[in-house]
Amino acid sequence: MKTSLKKHITAIIGTVAGIANGLFGAGGGTILVPALERFIPLDTHKAHATALAVMLPLSIVSAVIYTLSNQVEVQWLTVLYVSVGGLVGGIIGAKLLKKLSAAWLNILFGLFLAVGAIRMLFA
Repeated sequence: MKTSLKKHITAIIGTVAGIANGLFGAGGGTILVPALERFIPLDTHKAHATALAVMLPLSIVSAVIYTLSNQVEVQWLTVLYVSVGGLVGGIIGAKLLKKLSAAWLNILFGLFLAVGAIRMLFA
């Protein structure tokens, strides 16, 4: 794939992921992982690691926009508590990522998305 085309595709993927993140709160990862695997293409482990690295700045920007717009109130104490748990979980998840095969990683990711979709449909 030509470098310029790859840059454009990457920017489009980032835009779509950013929109999803702003709407759904870090939902961009569900778009990034499959898109990075299919269109860039990255192997499964690199796609997951890259998506995780991208989500932090996207999430920070979305939270700042929410805060500055005064349309939605960010619960900062909840952010603190969830962030502490997220740091611990992120460390554990990053270590597990290296140990899982690409096949198992895709199965677990798909199951996670399916369970989330079912919960949202019936909540």
